[in-house]
Amino acid sequence: MIPELTAHIRKFTSLPDQADAILADYLEHKSFRKKSLLLRAGQVCNANYFIIGGCCRSYQHNDKDVEIINHFAIENWWITDYFSLESHKPSEYNIQAIEDTECAVLYRDRQDELFEKLPQLERYFRIISQRALAAALQRVIYLFSHTGEERYDHFRQGFPEFVQRVPQYMLASYLGFTLNSSVRSGRSAAADFLN
Repeated sequence: MIPELTAHIRKFTSLPDQADAILADYLEHKSFRKKSLLLRAGQVCNANYFIIGGCCRSYQHNDKDVEIINHFAIENWWITDYFSLESHKPSEYNIQAIEDTECAVLYRDRQDELFEKLPQLERYFRIISQRALAAALQRVIYLFSHTGEERYDHFRQGFPEFVQRVPQYMLASYLGFTLNSSVRSGRSAAADFLN
């Protein structure tokens, strides 16, 4: 039984009394040490990960081998590569634990069967997906139409728990700060801004 997940689902839809037992049959509880990978770029993503405790990030490397972070997840958030999960094509992203992390893992090959047993989960995942898409689109707007200071202020006000837990260089990557080549004392302009 994963009470954190059932409590989260019940925020968005009702569940029958036997839901905990059904979910326990379909979800796997996994622990990941800090810096370990849940998904490695080049592998096909085969699961959704619900964060019970800890913090993860999704990132890729660009053609200059610079890390670009596209998503963070903490408690009660999901993380996956939806494109790879649905297309069965290799992922371009790594998903890594930033802290020691516990997850409820829903494997793709069991998802449809679970949805048949608990059809309310289709509603739940639709809502979660819509919220994730809205957040991604909002992030794009902020990246292209707001200053670095505005992006940081918006993120700090909207997600203070991340600012406390995520290393500054990762926040800088996520917020689209470019590293300044004129580095003072081994620090970037983005790191200076975040201090």
